[in-house]
Amino acid sequence: MTRKILTVDDSRTMRDMLRFALVDAGYEVVEAVDGVHGLEVLEQHGADVIITDINMPRMDGFGFIEAVRNCMPHRVTPILVLTTESTPEKKARAKSAGATGWIVKPFHPEKLVEAIRRVAA
Repeated sequence: MTRKILTVDDSRTMRDMLRFALVDAGYEVVEAVDGVHGLEVLEQHGADVIITDINMPRMDGFGFIEAVRNCMPHRVTPILVLTTESTPEKKARAKSAGATGWIVKPFHPEKLVEAIRRVAA
């Protein structure tokens, strides 16, 4: 069974890089351009793992994570934060919102896939 990954990032380049790395590793990928769109895509398509940026228009990653955690079917879906941010305060805020893990951009495709395998086990 192919696992489905939802990527949420306002950068087309980053979404393309994620899709390339994840499809190459055998995952199905659905994409969203911000947190509001991410919730819509999640409702329509579901996801086994979510990868989200923090800094996005309309709804940032923190708000998106909190909204996902308040949505009963996705309460325990693993959420990885992929961002240029690396301060302890931002990491703590993401963790308290419900994030499962944190990866700093730029990412290494093998390490990303390894992180997904760890949280989706």
